[in-house]
Amino acid sequence: MLKRNGCDHLRALTDVRLSDAHVCEECIKTGDRWLHLRTCQTCGVTLCCDSSPNQHATRHFLATGHPVIASAEPGERWLWCFVDEQVVPY
Repeated sequence: MLKRNGCDHLRALTDVRLSDAHVCEECIKTGDRWLHLRTCQTCGVTLCCDSSPNQHATRHFLATGHPVIASAEPGERWLWCFVDEQVVPY
C-alpha cells in the first residue's frame, strides 16, 4: 500500500508499477549503457535515469507529460514526481 503523502500526482497512485526486464527499453535498442533504471507509473516503460548518458526517463516525461517514476533498482522503494519535484518512499 502506498503512503498518502507528497503532491497530488503521487497521492493519486494506488499501486506501483515495476518491470521485470531490468533494462532501459531505449538504450537496449541502440546498444547504449545506463546506470540506474526508473519505471513510468503511467505507462510502465522502464528507462534510464539522469545519471545515465541518455537520460531517457526525463526525456520520456518531457515528451509525454507522464509525471511519476519509481526506482526500478533492487532494494530501492521510492517515487519521484517530475512536475512537483517531490520524492516519497513507498
